Amino acid sequence: MKQDNGLPPAGKTPKNHIAFQGGTYSLIISAVVLALMIVINILVSALPSTLTQYDISAAQLYSITSNTKVVVNALEKDVTIYWIVQSGEEDQIIENLLDKYESLSDHITVEKKNPDIYPTFAEQYTGETVQNNSLVVECGDKYRFIGYDDIYLYETDMYSYSYNASFDGEGAITSAIDYVVSEELPQVYVLEGHGEAELPSVFSEQVEKENLELTTFSLLTADEIPEEADRSHYAFQSPLALLPDMASSDITDPLVEENYYPILPVAQGLIVSDTASNVTSLLTTSDTAFSKIAGYEMESYEKEEGDIDGPFTLAVSISCSNDGQIIWFSSSFLEDMYNTYSSGANVNLGMNALSSLVGESEAMAIRSKSLNYNYLTISESTSSLLQVLMIGVFPLAYLGVGICVALRRRRLQHETI
Repeated sequence: MKQDNGLPPAGKTPKNHIAFQGGTYSLIISAVVLALMIVINILVSALPSTLTQYDISAAQLYSITSNTKVVVNALEKDVTIYWIVQSGEEDQIIENLLDKYESLSDHITVEKKNPDIYPTFAEQYTGETVQNNSLVVECGDKYRFIGYDDIYLYETDMYSYSYNASFDGEGAITSAIDYVVSEELPQVYVLEGHGEAELPSVFSEQVEKENLELTTFSLLTADEIPEEADRSHYAFQSPLALLPDMASSDITDPLVEENYYPILPVAQGLIVSDTASNVTSLLTTSDTAFSKIAGYEMESYEKEEGDIDGPFTLAVSISCSNDGQIIWFSSSFLEDMYNTYSSGANVNLGMNALSSLVGESEAMAIRSKSLNYNYLTISESTSSLLQVLMIGVFPLAYLGVGICVALRRRRLQHETI
């Protein structure tokens, strides 16, 4: 019989010693990992926000478009953006946006002006009541004041008695930068003298924001000049609200790339001759389109005897012999209601047309970013197909799969028994 003296057998390490070694090793590893994480955090915090933050917002509120990058990268003059805001009242979206502008170019400097410290600073730029997070963009003797209500836009929706909100920070700032560094601005002449209707308010505001000077022009005093489609190409169950096909051009390509579709209400189609080499079709109907000869007096949307077969051209670009250009649309598509239904595609189409007439300007293509849900505009045929799939095909398919699974489980249960 051996006597237990409490000592470990010869050649073996005590368990508590092994545990101590393991604990020391774990502590050292934890300290090394912690130190490594601290170093990594310090290095990452020193990087610009453009490399450390990813924009996952639906409206891309924290992103800069390529148009802004083109404008900013081409700067040859120094631009200062004054951020008028009290301490603790900074808008984080605006702050993030200003950081991106400042990181894009050495010619851009952002300076914060606290109205509590500089109470009269804004008075030299505007007579308006200045809210927190308003901006002033300045270059030399030129400047533009951007009020807070020019950044966050709220429009009344008369149909739902609510407000549509959008963020136009990038559009307003890039437009202001383009304005203060430009020596001359393009001119847009608005015809008058024939009872022409005024430009819709949304379109007029967009023209002014994008640094186009509006000038009235009468053909009476000047000596010289400086339809309905088939059912798969209309919206809202109304064959009068057309969804035209867009040909590739500088005017339509930005809409095609972003999957935006303009809506042309009560359009009147053109037939472009094959010999008209100076005419380029921009918007067209499908081959099965037809034009109602009765016009507004029609009693049916169906094709009747005498109706004119398509396809038709709904918008054209015409090159003139004197290097001039005419862009013609067959519809009053700039009405605010149809622009809202198209999620802004109609105004974008009109602005792209103006851009092509007055010359390229990257600052002209930036639109405000909606803070509301956009309308999803689809054709009638697509709507019908989705209804069949969602109401009929998918439920029946799920039901069939469920029945098959239940029968298989029951068979396996009986085989086990």
